[in-house]
Amino acid sequence: MNIMNKKKQRPVLILICALLLAGLLAGCGGSGSRTATAATRPVVTEKEISVVATVFPAYDWARQIIGRDNERVALTLLLDKGTDLHNYQPTVEDIYKISTCDLFIYVGGESDKWVPDALAQAQNKDMKVVCLLDELGGAAKEEEALEGMEAEEEEEDEGPAYDEHVWLSLRNAALLCGRIEGALEELDPQAAAAYQENLRAYEAALDSLDRAYDEALSHAARKTLLFADRFPFRYLADDYGLQCWAAFSGCSAETEASFETLSFLVDKVDELGLPWVMKLERSDSRLAEAVVAGTRAKSAGILELNSIQSVTAQDVADGVSYLGIMEQNLEVLKQALN
Repeated sequence: MNIMNKKKQRPVLILICALLLAGLLAGCGGSGSRTATAATRPVVTEKEISVVATVFPAYDWARQIIGRDNERVALTLLLDKGTDLHNYQPTVEDIYKISTCDLFIYVGGESDKWVPDALAQAQNKDMKVVCLLDELGGAAKEEEALEGMEAEEEEEDEGPAYDEHVWLSLRNAALLCGRIEGALEELDPQAAAAYQENLRAYEAALDSLDRAYDEALSHAARKTLLFADRFPFRYLADDYGLQCWAAFSGCSAETEASFETLSFLVDKVDELGLPWVMKLERSDSRLAEAVVAGTRAKSAGILELNSIQSVTAQDVADGVSYLGIMEQNLEVLKQALN
């Protein structure tokens, strides 16, 4: 399956060509540097295999599989400034990192339209690539248009838009970690046993948390969530049988809800007697506050669920992890649904 949009992005292509020309003119570097010509693969030093991931969940999965003691692998997170996938534009430095890396991991949806050109012009023609949506195959879900959600304009020549937030399913995470481990083994066969052992341990942790979600949510008092925000949680909701309402789709660029959408959400809170209205991490609370203010009781609280799209380099330095955030999300869901 090929979910990526193949349209050419000329500004990105021009940028890549300029980078390649600069790399060729620069010639050979010092110890540990990489050189490339049309006939040679970029040289990987004894201590460095370069892995680049666009989003934090994929970065953290790779980090767990690589292990703390592996000094051969250099791992880079591109989206490390709190900018989510939908607003990201690669810098010159980002394009160069991708062009010369050994393993590139990215999501592959509408937000990654720039990737095909970057890969086509990459210096390292032997690069391993893991596209998360492609790896999911038939398990990838189209973005869902919920009743009452703010409508978006559709482009006639576009195919189906797939929900990019594949990491919000622990079950997807287990499958995708296996794909990442396989790519690492191909690049670094001497460390295959360590990668396999790390993968088994991480898969066990993912499975344990999945079972905790299933146990807690199957016995919850209610099964409904209302997001006065975007809705990137379709994979999670489908895994555990939750019904959701929301103002915008998961990949929407909209920030202002129409009167009709606001009224719909207010009516849903009243109809279902919901004690909580949900919002995303680092999101403006104004819409959630407006929904609460419009209800009859005006007593609903506001809870924040983390879509793991706004992780910064400082968060990484502070020890933030994919599993840690998903554990926190479970506690929020227990509160919201009971």
